[in-house]
Amino acid sequence: MGPQELRRRGLLLAALAAGWLPRPSQAGAQVEEPLIDSVRSALSAAVANSAPPKPRFDDVEQRLVYLRWLGEMSERLKRRKSETQTRIEFLETIWYEAKRAGLEPSLVLGLVQVESGFRKYAISSAGARGYMQVMPFWAKSIGDGQASRLFHMQTNLRFGCVILRHYLDREKGDMFLALGRYNGSRGRPEYPDAVFACRRQWLMPGER
Repeated sequence: MGPQELRRRGLLLAALAAGWLPRPSQAGAQVEEPLIDSVRSALSAAVANSAPPKPRFDDVEQRLVYLRWLGEMSERLKRRKSETQTRIEFLETIWYEAKRAGLEPSLVLGLVQVESGFRKYAISSAGARGYMQVMPFWAKSIGDGQASRLFHMQTNLRFGCVILRHYLDREKGDMFLALGRYNGSRGRPEYPDAVFACRRQWLMPGER
């Protein structure tokens, strides 16, 4: 990819992050890499299990923090997901899967915004699927082989969060590089910058 194409893509991502343009699917260039058995087993275990339980909290204050977050994010997401129950279930699952993977819900929301524009059935030109644009090879590598399940909300969000966590661990906590690896553009700024810009739209008041 030449300098002009990189600049064009960077300008496009910046415009998408700012909400100036309709959003196509942006990612799906995750590169299939060999996984050692221990990593494959750990990732397979991480995407297994049943649907998430309702959140449980140690005290009332933690529950209130969660409910405030849920209310605030639901209001912000309303124009993208108008049906209340669908919107709440989506946000509950984002919260659960992000926390389960040790990620910020705001970051995962920003990534979903860049990847799919919150479209459940988005498909990229490379064949990546769903909210977090998961490549079908992951279903074969660490899942049950059924790529069609990547259109299932919780399955897609779980795979996406587990994969990003895997990349973050590989990059020793460097989110910039992890996001680049997630997009298949490691080391280039356009995609991480777009995700970070969108993340700011999903922070609670007072967060930085």
